[in-house]
Parts: sequence; C-alpha cells; structure tokens
Amino acid sequence: MERIKCLIVDDEPIARQGLKEHIEQIDFLKLVGSCNGAIQATKYLQEQDIDLIFLDIQMPKVSGITFVKHLTNPPLIVFTTAYPEYAIESYELDIVDYLLKPIPFIRFFKAAVKVRDILRKKQQSVSPSKNFFFVKCSQKIEKIIIKDITYVESMANYVIIHTTDRKYITYLTFKGIVDQLPIGQFIRIHRGYVVALKAIQTIDGNEVVIEGARLPISKNYRDEVMEIIDKYMFKR
Repeated sequence: MERIKCLIVDDEPIARQGLKEHIEQIDFLKLVGSCNGAIQATKYLQEQDIDLIFLDIQMPKVSGITFVKHLTNPPLIVFTTAYPEYAIESYELDIVDYLLKPIPFIRFFKAAVKVRDILRKKQQSVSPSKNFFFVKCSQKIEKIIIKDITYVESMANYVIIHTTDRKYITYLTFKGIVDQLPIGQFIRIHRGYVVALKAIQTIDGNEVVIEGARLPISKNYRDEVMEIIDKYMFKR
C-alpha cells in the first residue's frame, strides 16, 4: 500500500506544526500540504489527490464542519479541535475520528491506524478478477478491457479513454473512470492524466511518452511518479 497522502487544515500555526511533527513520525503517512483555512484547502483538493484531511473545526470564515458538508467527494476526515461539544454533529458527517487538542502522539497514531485500515479494506474490496467495465459513448455502450488501456485523459466535461487500438470519448467524471482502474497498475501523473505503468515507454524530463503521445507530469505529482518508477528501476 502506498503512503497515505495527508492535508492539514488549521488556522493556528502552532497546531499545524504539531500535526506536521506527528505525521513525520509515521512511515505510512505523507504530508502533501498544510493550509490555514477552507479556501486554501479547496485549491489543494482541486490540484492533488488527498486521502486524508486533519481538519480543525473553529476557523475564520468557513468552519471545518461547513467545509465538509460542501465537499462532493470528500477524502477521509479526522477532526482536530479544542472543542468537545461538536463531536456528535461531526460524527453525523461520517468522519473517521475526533481528536481533542492538545493531541498526544499515541492518540494521533491510533487515528492514523484506523485510517490505514479503512483504506486497506477499500483496496481489498476491489475484485482482482474484474478485467473490464462498460461506458456509454454517443449512442452506444462500449466494453472497455482494462488491460488494453494505455492512458485516461480528462478534457473539459468529458473523458477520453485511450487503448492500444482506439480511443473512447465518454461524458463521465474523471474520478468515476479512475475508480474503475486496479490499484497498482495505473499512476496519476497530472490532474488530467492517469497512465498505465506498463504502457510507459519513456520518461523525458517532465513528460511521459506513450505510443508517441507526450503527456505532462505536473510538479504536484512528479515526486510520487518518480517514487513509484524507482521501485521498478533496475539497479546495480
């Protein structure tokens, strides 16, 4: 399992630093960003894949609870707050845990393990025998063989699925298509591109080459891309 990508959202610098130090002590967590409120957090969610948010509740302009209520496809949420009175309301939002400041490391670690277990079960629930899915393209329903997919491209309000012999244009969400792909066989290289690891021919600077197409690796995903590629690198 890849490291869990975390985002800290808290208006207090000291609280953000404390959470950062806790995260850095846990090898299966990876801190992607730290921000002081919902507006900054929204930008992170638009640009990167986030698995988990450590989220304060009482913040200026937009509270943590209001922020979660307005997320369409929220990542896992762990509230970090100094106020116990919001616990009942927050659990109605299906959060993972509710941590009271100051947060002892052992309590933080237990919440992190809970998140890891949830994500592991989610991965295991994806059937390994599933090798195809169906999409609607124009007036037809097309069968997509997963092993034939080379990359998936997001274009405005539709998605293009590129395979070894043709491409399919469908009016579905990018996330909806990506969720159909088996974990470990595909990698996100950009907000608008997911590629099959086996289809990558060359990595040339900040581009991936697949069947002559040059696809950009964004700076937000480059470290993760190279970390995964490094696992397959032949070394002396």
